[in-house]
Amino acid sequence: MVAMNIVITGGSGFVGSYLCEKLINNGHKIIVIDNLLTGSTENINDLMSNENFSFIEHDVQDHIEIENKVDYVLHFASAASPKAYTEHPVNTLKAGSVGTINTLGLAKKHQAEYLLASTSEVYGDPLVSPQTEEYWGNVNPNGERSMYDEAKRFAEAAVATYSRSYDLKTKIVRIFNTYGPRMQLNDGRVVTNFIVQALRNENITIYGDGSQTRSFSYVEDTVAGIISLMNSSEYDVFNIGNPNEMTVGQLAETIIELTDSTSEIKYLELPNDDPKQRKPDITKAKTKLNWEPKVNLEDGLTKTIKWVESQLSK
Repeated sequence: MVAMNIVITGGSGFVGSYLCEKLINNGHKIIVIDNLLTGSTENINDLMSNENFSFIEHDVQDHIEIENKVDYVLHFASAASPKAYTEHPVNTLKAGSVGTINTLGLAKKHQAEYLLASTSEVYGDPLVSPQTEEYWGNVNPNGERSMYDEAKRFAEAAVATYSRSYDLKTKIVRIFNTYGPRMQLNDGRVVTNFIVQALRNENITIYGDGSQTRSFSYVEDTVAGIISLMNSSEYDVFNIGNPNEMTVGQLAETIIELTDSTSEIKYLELPNDDPKQRKPDITKAKTKLNWEPKVNLEDGLTKTIKWVESQLSK
């Protein structure tokens, strides 16, 4: 790929920071726009002195102006965990709606390509499994999670509309559960929750009876999938995730074993609208992007556990 000037919103976040590293290493110039609501400059500290990297602290719901030529816009700014978007519901709505319009406007001004980080949450509590890109979803439009789910669904509609109306070259990646180092330890996500509790030998808290399923993709696999889509000539919607489906109960047992923990499992009430199933159909990504995940769950969890241990010992 020819060296490009790339804007990444949310670039100091978990997935965004890995993207920055990979793209810098591939010879591109990166401008990160982030309000640091859930991201951290710690994630991009190693890049701050790089001449091909710059950081702008800014909220995407406010107008964005970049004078230098922009070749690619990646919109990753949004609270992404249930805890974060419950604590910041209005900002989450605006990041997905106003923020998407603003970043599309930036791409339109520069005639840049555009990639939206969408989510498996657009499928809601799915009535079909696995979920293909053609599935329209089963989402509660005014439920407790709707500020995130519907903001992302609006974002997809905005991208499709700008693509049709202004002939913008756009791509959408629906990211399924992703885990690995740099996750916020207190963000309420199941992998970090379980690892922290297991390392402290505390009760592992499962919401519901543990039979709900999830599919976990290691962050390096997820980022490789996103970059495969970026580099492709496909202007479409793609699921990026790991189709290895397991129950939340099985995940808890695996983490207890890997940490040699004495933790016991405690069951709590299931939150409203919590999806019962998550399993991506990645046939499209396999055939059109030549991508599929490579890191198995035990290896990915082992790396994540070591990183969490290092954070807890600080």
